[in-house]
Amino acid sequence: MFPLGTPLVPGSLLPLQIFEPRYQQMMSDVLEAIDPEFGVVLIERGHEVGGGDIRSMAGTVARIVETQVAADGRRMVLALGIRRLRVHEWLPDAPYPIALVNDWPDKSLVEIDSAEASRLFDKVIEVSSLFEKLGGPPLRVADIELSTDASFASFQLVALAPIGPADRQRLLVCEDAARRLELLESALSDVEAACRFRLQGE
Repeated sequence: MFPLGTPLVPGSLLPLQIFEPRYQQMMSDVLEAIDPEFGVVLIERGHEVGGGDIRSMAGTVARIVETQVAADGRRMVLALGIRRLRVHEWLPDAPYPIALVNDWPDKSLVEIDSAEASRLFDKVIEVSSLFEKLGGPPLRVADIELSTDASFASFQLVALAPIGPADRQRLLVCEDAARRLELLESALSDVEAACRFRLQGE
């Protein structure tokens, strides 16, 4: 398990620079597996380095898609969030964080109208462009195609949205895709209002 100060959702890329010996060991162990996967959870309180943190009981399975070792020994890892997990029990960190987990699919496999998903995608792009004007990172959408799976598509939209970590974690733990998109639209409206207010004052 890899606790972080920001949440990861399925469909989101996670670049990591691994320098702590325990996580260097973890990545070596993960890369020996047929499926090089590890869990990512949000640190709810505490710090990423040194232990003693309080970790979320919900997170995401990340799969390593690229890795290389830098000249100074750091391991550079690019992972992709692929599915949600629920932690049942944290085990002793020996030598790195380990937990008993299960996959956590959405409670109900609701259908989402493709037009509705496209509308929210457009909303994400619109709000992201406002956020970029205030110094936020640009959203690169040229190669993005929403999944036909409603659950994964909802997570893709969450991953792309210019929202904070608290909102992202709240959307991660939603029970189904329909509710997730409803809350995402509300969060986007809040960000849009804040951006327009700041831009009006500049």
